[in-house]
Amino acid sequence: MIHYDLICDKGHAFDGWFRNSSAYDEQADRGLVSCTQCGSVKVEKQLMAPGIPAKSNRKSDSATKMVAAPADPRLAELMNMMREMRKHVEENAEYVGDRFADEARKIHYEESEQRGIYGQTTADEAKALVEEGITVHALPRLPEDGN
Repeated sequence: MIHYDLICDKGHAFDGWFRNSSAYDEQADRGLVSCTQCGSVKVEKQLMAPGIPAKSNRKSDSATKMVAAPADPRLAELMNMMREMRKHVEENAEYVGDRFADEARKIHYEESEQRGIYGQTTADEAKALVEEGITVHALPRLPEDGN
C-alpha cells in the first residue's frame, strides 16, 4: 500500500491509499480518483516529505523541535485548512485509539451506533477496511506532529 497526499484543481486537499504507484496512475488516468469535497477528477499528487526513522541510540531533546512555515501563501492556507479539518474531527468524533478497525467494522455492519470515530490502525487493516467497502480517511499529518 502507498499513501498519497492529493489536491484537486480547486485546491481541496485529501489523501488516498493505493496498491502501488502504478495503481494510482491507472486510476487517475481513468478518472477514478476524485476530490472528496467537490468531486473534481483533476487531481494531482502533492509534495510529501519522506518518513525517515530516527536512530534508536540518539537522545531525544524536545527543546530542539522546530517547525518551518511554508513560503508559498497557498501552502500556508492549505496547512491551516488541514489543521481546521483535523480540529473539527477531534472535536466532533469519538477517539477510539487502536480499536479503530474493530469499531469501524461494528459501525459499518450496524453492530454499534452510527457515529464519527478516529484513531489508529495499520496500513494492512486500512486496506482490509477499504476492501470490505468501509470508507476510511487518514487524518493529515502536520509538521508539528513530528512525522
